Amino acid sequence: MQIEEVLQVTNELVEAFEHLVPQLSSSSAPPNREDLEAIVSSPSTVLYVAREGESLLGTLTLALFRIPTGLRAWIEDVVVDGGARARGVGEALNRAALERARALGATTVDLTSRPSREAANRLYERLGFKRRETNIYRLDLRDSMDART
Repeated sequence: MQIEEVLQVTNELVEAFEHLVPQLSSSSAPPNREDLEAIVSSPSTVLYVAREGESLLGTLTLALFRIPTGLRAWIEDVVVDGGARARGVGEALNRAALERARALGATTVDLTSRPSREAANRLYERLGFKRRETNIYRLDLRDSMDART
């Protein structure tokens, strides 16, 4: 298995995301070619894929952004194909992202994971992530056109 940073959007990549994203989220449509090109070309995101031969086994996005208190990093949209789970794919993707974040000077890396994703949560704990006591708030802008209420 190889972990690769995506530098160019191909038809294979678009098709892989059409297959992988529904395994991650039933409420989000897979990104189209233009969406993937925006991700790949953005200086604030690094898109990784796990590949074995011709097969794309999984993906992870590392988001990086500067704020007054430093460089922050988030791991987002980690998904491993159902047939490739429990083979170290998620761990390899996460390790690649953590190495990049460290090399760029991020002091922390955050992520979120649903409690129902028990294997993923065990992986994050094995990698050294600590569960945080925090309030996470989300406003779905698709549902609320007026956030002033």
